Amino acid sequence: MTTGKGGQAALNLLTDLIAKARSGGADAADAVIIEGVSQSASYRLGKPEDIERSEGRDLGLRVLIGKRQAFVSSTDVAPAALAALVERTLVMARNAPEDPYCGLADPALLARSQPALDLADDAEPSIDELIARARIAEEAALAVPGVTNSEGAGADWGRSSVALATSDGFAKAYATSRHGVAVSPIAGDQASGMERDYDFASARHLSDLTSAESVGRHAGELAVRRLRPRKVASGKVPIVFDPRVANGLLGHLAGAISGPAIARGTSFLKDRLGQDVFAKGIRIVDDPHRLRGLRSRPFDGEGVANRRMDLVTDGRLNTWLLDSASARQLGLTSTGHASRGTASPPSPSTTNLYLEPGSLTPEALMKDIAQGFYVTELIGFGINGVTGDYSRGAAGFWIENGKITFPVSELTIAGNLKDMFRALTPANDLVFKYGTDSPTVRIDGMTVAGT
Repeated sequence: MTTGKGGQAALNLLTDLIAKARSGGADAADAVIIEGVSQSASYRLGKPEDIERSEGRDLGLRVLIGKRQAFVSSTDVAPAALAALVERTLVMARNAPEDPYCGLADPALLARSQPALDLADDAEPSIDELIARARIAEEAALAVPGVTNSEGAGADWGRSSVALATSDGFAKAYATSRHGVAVSPIAGDQASGMERDYDFASARHLSDLTSAESVGRHAGELAVRRLRPRKVASGKVPIVFDPRVANGLLGHLAGAISGPAIARGTSFLKDRLGQDVFAKGIRIVDDPHRLRGLRSRPFDGEGVANRRMDLVTDGRLNTWLLDSASARQLGLTSTGHASRGTASPPSPSTTNLYLEPGSLTPEALMKDIAQGFYVTELIGFGINGVTGDYSRGAAGFWIENGKITFPVSELTIAGNLKDMFRALTPANDLVFKYGTDSPTVRIDGMTVAGT
């Protein structure tokens, strides 16, 4: 991609800032500018509610003196403010405690080119267009029989840019955009009980955004089918996770293989690199170069070249997620997963993380389940990252004789992530919607606590 006039101006500012830091005594430095503009509109029961627009620019400077580092951020880029920022960062670095693992990325790993990822859309919707999008979503939800009220709908748009420069000569920038719509309808009444649900869509390009009408209709249908939930008895049954909650399992994996957790020894997978963690046939991918991907980026937060990686292949764990500091601590090499803001050190994170689909439809995946639980909502965060113990409040639907039957709520599901990963079977319905994405998955042998 081309940097563009705005991106080049930001890079010029950063390289000048780094030069000032070096002349002031820094051994190394890097700097980042994150700029963005966004606007949103909310709509409820036939009337616009809130309209918001924001614009911002945040700059961060990191200075390294020996094995000491400091970070300072600022929204003021006036020359006098930047001069003060450099001086303040240098003083902080001289007085910071030593960190044997801090430092810029290995220059040999820096990105030399940028893939064309098509992350920025020139379309900028007006406030009227956002209001119309939200209105259409809510009207479609309210038109579903059984929907009686609405918590509101919203539509939003944003554009942002990231520019990163280092004293090792890296200087690159990229831009992204985002369009979205969401709605949360309520079904039922006071006499028979009321339930809410939601749906949303987001995309880099407006042309890829799911229609507001479709989002609203689906949200209404989800709310209605939750009416009149029942209780069920406790026991061990197969559990099927809907895609919108199944992706949380991938988030638990990412946390467990993050370099800092491995270096601290606080992960239940700390000794499992190169071993089978999932069943045979399971592949989990992190792809920063997915075209128009919701979390795509052409390089990582330290300027390191990134690439599509199989985190798990045929059930085997292939890698940790590493930035430069955690890689040094483990005696390894950065995997290009550094992410950063403007006021803190880089840390590892995933990009477009997904579980590859299996061969069975969700219906076929459930066909042999006599009694089971189809989970559509998870509540709370009862996860022990050290042991892998897993316990969450849950709601969804009961499965009988291979079919989804009646809604259930106020249940708790429990297991251990080590056992859950090994028992996981994916369906074939993967859709890229969240940035971390999974098809429907089935896990046998978990405990459901009900009445």
